[in-house]
Parts: sequence; structure tokens; C-alpha cells
Amino acid sequence: MITVQVFGTSCAACVTLEANVRAAVAELGAGFEVQKMSQLLEMIEHGVTQIPAIAINGEVRAAGRALDVPEIKALLVGAKAGAR
Repeated sequence: MITVQVFGTSCAACVTLEANVRAAVAELGAGFEVQKMSQLLEMIEHGVTQIPAIAINGEVRAAGRALDVPEIKALLVGAKAGAR
């Protein structure tokens, strides 16, 4: 199971990133767990300095902008291939 963490508040970019992550996961199928991380302490613990941010299996992969669905899918496919 690959864990995808979406860090952000309720800002427009954060909401967009979460929606795009959920859409990408839905398109790719099973094997992913999405977690919304909105508490400041959670962000600090993971080294997030800009929001929105996305982490895959605990590693921050992008921050400061809302990735689009194809960008997220590429990250997830890469993570899934690396997990084999």
C-alpha cells in the first residue's frame, strides 16, 4: 500500500491538490491510501515548508503549488514501480 499525504489548509490551491490527488488515485485503482494533513505540527514533523504539498510514503515530492492529475499520476506510478 502506498501512502499519499496531502498537506494543506483550506486554501484554494490546497483544496485543488487534494481533489487532484483523489482523482489520480481513482484513475490508477487500488493500492493507495490518501491522508489529508492539515495540522501545523504534522507539517513541521514532515519538513513541509510550503503548502500545498504532497508526500509519497513519507517523502515530500512537491510543495508550493497544486500539481495537476497527470503530474500526480506520474509520481504515483513511479512510486508503485519502485515499491516492487
